[in-house]
Amino acid sequence: MSSTGRQRRRGDTRQRIQDVALELFAEQGYEKTSLREIAERLDVTKAALYYHFKTKEDILTSIFDDLTRPIDELIDWGKEQPRTLQTKREILTRYSEILTEAAPLFRFMQENQATMRDLKTGESFKDRMLQLLEILTHDDPSVPMTAQVRCFSALFTMHGGMFVLKGNDGDPEEKRKAILEVAIDLVTQAHNGT
Repeated sequence: MSSTGRQRRRGDTRQRIQDVALELFAEQGYEKTSLREIAERLDVTKAALYYHFKTKEDILTSIFDDLTRPIDELIDWGKEQPRTLQTKREILTRYSEILTEAAPLFRFMQENQATMRDLKTGESFKDRMLQLLEILTHDDPSVPMTAQVRCFSALFTMHGGMFVLKGNDGDPEEKRKAILEVAIDLVTQAHNGT
C-alpha cells in the first residue's frame, strides 16, 4: 500500500472514531461515555483506539479543531475586510453555513455546556466568539452598548435558533435562512445605530 493510501486509511479511521464518539457523546453525554464504549461501537480494541487518541478529551479536541477550522479562516478573513455592513452580512452568512456543516458538534456543545466550560475546547470556542463579536462591533469601545448587545444577540440567535428549531418540522435550509435573516437584521440595526 502506498504511503498516501496508508494516510488516507489512517485518516478514515480517525474520522470514524470522531463520528462514533460524537454520536455516543450526544446519546449518553460526554461524562457517561467511556473509551471502552467508543472502541466497542467501532468494533476495535482499546489499543487500536489508543493508537489514535489517548483520552476522550483528545477525541473531542480533534473533532472541535477539525470542525471549527472554518471559523478560524472566517475570523482571519473578517479581520482583513473593511468594516462595512456588507462585510458583516457576509460574515454572518458564512458563519451560518459553518454552523450547518458542524451541527452535531454545536448540538453537543449546547447539550453539554457544563462539560464545555471545564474543557480547553470550551475556552477556545469562547475566544472565537469574542473575536467574531469584535469584528462585528469594529472592536471599538465607543460602539453603543445597544449595538454591542445586538451583535452578541445575532451570534446567540444563530446558535440558539439552530438548537431550538432542530426538532421543528420544516425544511432545514428554510430554518437556516430564517435564523440568518434575524441575525442579519440585528447586525444591520447595530451598524445603522437604530
